[in-house]
Amino acid sequence: MTASSTRRTTAARSRLAAVGSIAVAGALLLTGCGDQTKDSGSGSSDTASSSSAPLADKLPKEIRDKGVIKVGSDIAYAPVEFKDSSGKTVGIDPDLADAMGKQLGVKFEFENGTFDTLITGLRSDRYDIAMSAMTDTKDRQEGVDSETGKKVGEGVDFVDYFTAGVSIYTQKGKNTDIKTWSDLCGKKIVVQRGTVSEDLAKSESKKCTGGKKIALESFDNDQQAQTRLRAGGADAGSSDFPVAAYAVKTSGGGNDFQLVGEQVEAAPYGIAVAKKDTQLRDALQAALDAIIKNGEYGKVIKKWGVEAGAVTQATVNGGK
Repeated sequence: MTASSTRRTTAARSRLAAVGSIAVAGALLLTGCGDQTKDSGSGSSDTASSSSAPLADKLPKEIRDKGVIKVGSDIAYAPVEFKDSSGKTVGIDPDLADAMGKQLGVKFEFENGTFDTLITGLRSDRYDIAMSAMTDTKDRQEGVDSETGKKVGEGVDFVDYFTAGVSIYTQKGKNTDIKTWSDLCGKKIVVQRGTVSEDLAKSESKKCTGGKKIALESFDNDQQAQTRLRAGGADAGSSDFPVAAYAVKTSGGGNDFQLVGEQVEAAPYGIAVAKKDTQLRDALQAALDAIIKNGEYGKVIKKWGVEAGAVTQATVNGGK
C-alpha cells in the first residue's frame, strides 16, 4: 500500500509471517447505525444510549449529528475493499468499519477514489477519514514525499488496525527465476501507483547493475495492473500480500497467477485522519479497541482468512 502505501510506503521492516489463505465468500455491508435521542440536559440531538452505541459521546458533535463518517477508499483492492457481484462495497475494511460504527452510533459511508488522491481528499474535507489498506508511515504522518524527501503538505494521523507485507506474483508457470526483488533487474513489473510496491521497485532498480534496471509500469488501481500481467504485458506484479494472495486464489479460478518468494516490508495499515481531527482520531481508536475486546474484530479477520495480520490493540501512529 497500504502499502506508500503497503499499500502503501517505504522503510524496511521485519518480514511478516505468511497470512492464511483468503476466504472467497463475499460479505454483506452492514449498516451499523445507532439510535438517536435527545440530550435532556442540552436539548441538542445526540447519538443515543450507551447500550446501543456506547462510544457515541466520544465523536465530534457535528459527526454525531450527521450520523455518518465519510470514508475515502480505493474500492478495487480485494479482499480489503471491493465491489461484490451486486455492486455492494465489501471486504475487510467495510466489515471492520461496520463493527466500529455500532460502537459509535454512526454509519461509515465508503466513497470510491483513486488511492494516491485519498490524503488530498482528506485534507480538503471531502472525506472525514481514509480507510483503504493504507500503510502508516512516518512520511505520511509528516506529509513528506517518500521519493524526494520533500514536505508536500500537512501530514495525517493513523489509527493502526492490521499488519501486512508486500508480495511479488507472476503468471502461473512463468518467470520461475523470479524469487526476490533483486531478480527483477532487467525485467518489467506492474504495480498500483502510490504504493509501497511502487516505492520498492524504484528503490530496487537503483541497486541493479550492468545497466539492467527494473522497468516499471504503474496504474491507478491494482486490477488494472493484474489485467496487464494477465495479458503478458509484464514479467511480474506486486501488491500487499492479502491482495496478491486473493488474486492468486481467485483470478481465472486460480490458474492465472502464482506467488513467488516471500513477502517483505511488513507494516501497519492505518485509518488516516486529518491532524486537526484529534477527537475523531481518538474516537476511532476507542471503537477499534472495543471491537478487539468484544471479539467482533477477530470474527472479521477470521472470516477473510487473514488472522496472521491481526493486531491486539489500536495504536496511533505506530508506523516507522
